Amino acid sequence: MSASFPTIIYEKSRGVAHLSLNRPQQLNAYSIAMRDDFAQALRAVAEDSEVGSLLITGQGRAFCAGADLNEFGAAPSQVIARNVRWQRDVWGQLIDLPKPIVAAVHGYCIGSGLEIALLADVRIAAEDTVFSMPEVRLGMIPAAGGSQTLFQHGGPSRALDLLLTGRRFGALEAMRMGLISRTAPAQELLGRAWDLAARLAEIPYGLLAAMRAALRHGADMPITEALQHERRLAATLNLDRQPETG
Repeated sequence: MSASFPTIIYEKSRGVAHLSLNRPQQLNAYSIAMRDDFAQALRAVAEDSEVGSLLITGQGRAFCAGADLNEFGAAPSQVIARNVRWQRDVWGQLIDLPKPIVAAVHGYCIGSGLEIALLADVRIAAEDTVFSMPEVRLGMIPAAGGSQTLFQHGGPSRALDLLLTGRRFGALEAMRMGLISRTAPAQELLGRAWDLAARLAEIPYGLLAAMRAALRHGADMPITEALQHERRLAATLNLDRQPETG
C-alpha cells in the first residue's frame, strides 16, 4: 500500500508505515504544507491497527535541512512564521504515537530535522550526515523540543555547546554523544532501517508499550520509584499473558 501527500510519501509494508519527507528540491525544508501533511499521515499511522512501527526518512540529498526560510522571509516576523508552523502539534503526535519510531537520516539533518529525529526511538544515520541546531544563531530557541531532547540524549554540557554555537557535526560525533543509535553506509541506510522497523513491528504491542513506558516515565523518577514502576509493568504484562483456565 502507498499513498502520496503533496510533501510526504506514505508507504505501508510488512507492518511498517514509512513516511518520507518529499521536498527534495528544497532539501525537505519543513514548511506549513509539510506540517499539515505530516500531521495527517501521523494520524493515519496511529489509527491503523495493521501498523506496528513507523519509519521516517527523507527523499533526495537530505533528511530535513530545517525550517523553510522562504516562509520565514515572507512572514511579518520570524516569531509569527514559527508560531504558524507549530499550530499543529506534530511533535506531540510523535511523542504520543503508541508505536516504535525509527528515523533514518542522511545528508543534512538540521534544526527541525534533528528535532524530528530526536523524537524517534531509534535513530540511524548515514555516515556522511551533517547535523546542526542553528536556532540560537538566528535569534531564537528551538520550539519543537530541541533543547530538551538534546539535553536528554547528550547531557547539559553538550546540549549547550551545540545550541549556543549552532556548529555542524558529523555522524560519528553524533553517535558518541548519544544523539543517534548507529551509523550505516549511505547506500545501505534505507535497507537497514526497513529491516529494523520490520523487526520492531513483529514485537507484541503490549510488550513494546510496557518497555517504552518503563524507559520514558522511569527517566523522570528517583531510582527507587523507577524500579517499582518497572516491576509493576512487568507484573501487569505477565498477568496479561497468563493462559485462561477453567
